Amino acid sequence: MTLSTAEQIATELDRIAGADRLLVACDFDGTLAPLADDPMAVRMHPAARAAVDELTRLPDVQVALVSGRSLVDLEIIAEHREDSPLMLAGSHGAEYWYPGEGAIEPLDADDDTALRDRLRATATEATAQLDGVWIEPKTFGFGVHTRRATPADGAAANELVDAIVREHAAHWRRRTGHNIVEYSFRHEGKDTAVASLRETVGATCVLFAGDDITDEDALRSLGPDDLGVRVGDRRTAAQLTVPDIPAFAALLRDLARRHAALRGAPAAESRTTAQE
Repeated sequence: MTLSTAEQIATELDRIAGADRLLVACDFDGTLAPLADDPMAVRMHPAARAAVDELTRLPDVQVALVSGRSLVDLEIIAEHREDSPLMLAGSHGAEYWYPGEGAIEPLDADDDTALRDRLRATATEATAQLDGVWIEPKTFGFGVHTRRATPADGAAANELVDAIVREHAAHWRRRTGHNIVEYSFRHEGKDTAVASLRETVGATCVLFAGDDITDEDALRSLGPDDLGVRVGDRRTAAQLTVPDIPAFAALLRDLARRHAALRGAPAAESRTTAQE
């Protein structure tokens, strides 16, 4: 996949900057925040934080974080506050947090959660002897992290857990990502999240950005008036591809300034940062 040129980026940003109601929805890990060996240690890149803050202060722009993380974990790593203007979509669109409303989470049957707990415990026990493998609890399932494991141990862990889930919960959804395999009894995807957020805010245009395989569901769901951005030089359904998080942060700030110029909003430098 070829990275987008400055001219291509400018053309696409000009196209969406004047949208009547713009939704900027971003994956978190790998898109706004660098990946880390400890998944709970990741935090937003400073340049990405500045760009997100700038967008949240603009008229007719709504910003959302869309993640496979459980909502409670997303709130922690995003350093999300109760007075934040950011919308959150956790668990691939099964959980939401809206400004002024708080968390909205589905009610699940006791048998689903009981099976989740049983399989999570079984997976933890089965992979205990494999160094660097970590089973992450999730609201609707669990994830198998292998970033710190050797390739052989990572492959062994995935084979073991695949067999467990295949035997006891073949109907669960399986997703792969950067050094993680996720299993869930909920089947929502990030395309679900984008559609729900779009309807909630009445967006006339959506920018969605992501860096991983699970983000492609949302990128493929976008309409002709929307814009998809892929962070990282990989095959994608997105119209634009940027090399890394700082480059994506620069794209977001460029979008903010183009939108502000069209709406006559004050310059970003004259305003305080929302997170201060």
